[in-house]
Amino acid sequence: MLRAFSHTNGSCAFHHAKCWHHHKSVLAIRREDVNAWERRAPLAPKHVKELTQMGYKVLVQPSNRRAIHEKDYIKAGSIIQEDISEASLIVGVKRPPEDKLIPKKNYAFFSHTIKAQEANMRLLDEILRQEIRLFDYEKMVDHKGMRVVAFGKWAGVAGMINILHGLGLRFLALGHHTPFMHIGMAHNYRNSSQAVQAVRDAGYEISLGLMPKSVGPLTFVFTGTGNVSKGAQEMFTALPYEFVEPHELKEVSRYGDLRKVYGTVLSRHHHLIRKHDGLYDPVDYDKHPELYTSRFNTDIAPYTTCLINGIYWEQNTPRLLNRQDVQKLLTPVRSAAAAVEGCPELPHKLLAICDISADAGGSIEFMTECTTIDSPFCMYDADQHIIHDSVEGSGILMCSIDNLPAQLPIEATEYFGDMLFPYIEEMLLSEGSDPLESQNYSPVVRDAVIASNGSLTAKYEYIQKLRENREYTQFMNMGNKKRVLLLGSGYVSGPVLEYLTRDSNVDITVASVMKEQLEQLTNKYSSVTSVHVDVLKHEEELSSLVKKHDLVISLLPYSAHPLVAKKCIDSKVNLVTASYLTPAMKQLQESIEAAGITVISEMGLDPGLDHMLAMECIDKAKEVGATVVSYTSFCGGLPAPEHSDNPLRYKFSWSPQGVLLNTVQSATYLKNGEIVNIPAGGALLDSVTPMDFFPGLNLEGFPNRDSTKYAEPYGIQSAHTLLRGTLRYKGYSKTMGGFVKLGLINPDPYPLLSSTMSPLTWKELMCRLVGIEPPAEYHVLKEAVFSKLEKDKSQLEAVEWLGLMGDEPVPAADSIVEALAKHMEMKLPFGTGERDMIVMRNEIGLRHPSGHLEDKFIDLVVYGDNKGYSAMAKTVGYPTAIAAKMVLDGEIGAKGMVVPLTKNVYGPILERVQAEGIVYTTHSVIKQ
Repeated sequence: MLRAFSHTNGSCAFHHAKCWHHHKSVLAIRREDVNAWERRAPLAPKHVKELTQMGYKVLVQPSNRRAIHEKDYIKAGSIIQEDISEASLIVGVKRPPEDKLIPKKNYAFFSHTIKAQEANMRLLDEILRQEIRLFDYEKMVDHKGMRVVAFGKWAGVAGMINILHGLGLRFLALGHHTPFMHIGMAHNYRNSSQAVQAVRDAGYEISLGLMPKSVGPLTFVFTGTGNVSKGAQEMFTALPYEFVEPHELKEVSRYGDLRKVYGTVLSRHHHLIRKHDGLYDPVDYDKHPELYTSRFNTDIAPYTTCLINGIYWEQNTPRLLNRQDVQKLLTPVRSAAAAVEGCPELPHKLLAICDISADAGGSIEFMTECTTIDSPFCMYDADQHIIHDSVEGSGILMCSIDNLPAQLPIEATEYFGDMLFPYIEEMLLSEGSDPLESQNYSPVVRDAVIASNGSLTAKYEYIQKLRENREYTQFMNMGNKKRVLLLGSGYVSGPVLEYLTRDSNVDITVASVMKEQLEQLTNKYSSVTSVHVDVLKHEEELSSLVKKHDLVISLLPYSAHPLVAKKCIDSKVNLVTASYLTPAMKQLQESIEAAGITVISEMGLDPGLDHMLAMECIDKAKEVGATVVSYTSFCGGLPAPEHSDNPLRYKFSWSPQGVLLNTVQSATYLKNGEIVNIPAGGALLDSVTPMDFFPGLNLEGFPNRDSTKYAEPYGIQSAHTLLRGTLRYKGYSKTMGGFVKLGLINPDPYPLLSSTMSPLTWKELMCRLVGIEPPAEYHVLKEAVFSKLEKDKSQLEAVEWLGLMGDEPVPAADSIVEALAKHMEMKLPFGTGERDMIVMRNEIGLRHPSGHLEDKFIDLVVYGDNKGYSAMAKTVGYPTAIAAKMVLDGEIGAKGMVVPLTKNVYGPILERVQAEGIVYTTHSVIKQ
């Protein structure tokens, strides 16, 4: 007899029996129609057979997708038919479509409404309107609060199979064939026994020592002690395994046997500690979880190959991992001397996370979106805080499918049905229209009733309050959305957009003349609005755009910023740029202050981070009474050494024209108490100094603009040396000097290159520049160029390498330097898989009150990502975006012209850029 009769008293049992004689209750199993992969049912044929033998009528909606064939349900005594309106109880696994609901019926399914999930509120409204009684399996719990009806075990089994398959793919992407390659996705097996055999076969190969030695011992960490974790562990034990205690993980991860895999099961007491005393008290934790923190990131994760997460996260409880944790965990390991190219070591220990809980934004904070059975894996890149659908590239392999049991549908159905079956009859022996109060349900069933007779039950009335709070917040936020206009879609725009789009309360419009770049950005960031326009040629449209926004970020060339600033003044809109605060911008200071707006400049790398790092050091020195006696800062954006394979030793990750023009600027600096002036026109390239602070990089440096003007804003008028400069690889300046000699770095208008003129070839242009009549024989032109270069062979080789004496057309441009910039952008881009590098060195000399001297060295080295953002884009884009967000949030409230020289500005930015992978180091040398 069913459990319903065992827990009711005699009169109730008699009452139900009497009702049954007069009216045979009908159960219906509805068709699953929300997800293509949903092949489960809530009851298997064996459960149907028991019900029909007891005299109940069972209807089953036809479905070719259901994994258990209809003939098995027919054999069990059910009737296959579309119309299920006769049933008093309709059961399913997932939610039905709203238009398929039948009024005043009992329904049982996973509704996903108990957290007021917005996607299912329309369904809940329809259930209330149609006076349906809803039983939610998720809330069927025992007296300890443990779920009694769930698919948990099979989520664990399927999840473990999937991540073993994923590890095979990830290992292969990293250069290793492993036995895991022979394990498929869970749904590729007819049943779990077949999957177990495949895992055993892989395990046999592991036991033979066929895992690549360079990958080291493999460790699997299981969180949670419930059915999810137990199901995953059950599949894990098909491998040659050894379970160890969490504190033993460090040892086995380094020196373990490669012929087996290691597992550990993590409970709360293994990683949770109270913040103030480092202890764990389970009773106290249940009452005050906010007082605890997790040491998983430091004690467990560094020694984990694969994390299998089976725990749900509750508000105010510690998370297992956040983004900053993963950035540290993904720091590349130092290669052993024995490592060879064909047998690489792993880039880092933590390779994969299988988040079986599929709890988006939960204990794995950066798991913000579930994967699917169709696309089961993605890579999380913590440096860029992006997720890409692949098993390649940098980052952690993620698998977070939210309907895992659907991959093993027959066994999952039988398992779930066994748990549900004892409660079916008491749900079946009542009409949905009967008052809830008249039903003698067991506590398990009664507490799972979400709605009945047109209302939420008392236990779930909070759902309406959650909805009202959310809707009120959404309503308020509609008027409080921050609107940002981004001008420009070039190299730097990616990190700016990535950072700002993390806040759903920020609406962004990107305006650019580059249509293809706009399309790429809007494809990547679906919430971003794009406008294809040349704002410099259509000022009225620029004015219209500025008026509609709260803040403008200009990534346009610095010469465009005064125009943009004027539009911001007119509309009283704040502005952020990464470029220098030029004299033209300074002239607008009074107007900016009168408009009551904030205009931030010099918020990139150089200028930007160089200021901030300098001021942090200078301010700290002043706090202890020290005086600055010297300040030298050099910074450069370069190709990584392995990609500096051209005569300039340079490639472009930002404005090529700006790079070229910087070489003919004037410069002024202070050295040992004397002002040094370098005139414009190329003399700068004769002031090059070798830079040996990183000897392996073979760098050179030259002064940049007017360094002396920083004495006052930095507050270091006491310094006898004040020099800011640019870093390049040795040889760059000599090559650029050749271009200057030839007149190629000329910003003056050159009408012959106009788009309205017949195109010139580089050979024809070069003839004009060296004073010979075109067309000329190649050897004649070459000799004339060689003479103009004062017989410098390396400079001539650079001209030839770039094709500047060839028949390729010169790009249409307003000036020769603009044409050369366009040409170089095509000739010297970063190729696929190539990366750039940022190098910055600040040296600050201090005199302490005691009289002793100290040299402070601040180093910043950032590499670009092969398939992500360049180092230049990151170091310019993230500070710019952070500053913009600070203005939007009111953290920067100063009005007028702002540069990042004060602690309230540079402090938060320096802290936050480190979370984006922009990390600097400092060290000191004390002199007597």
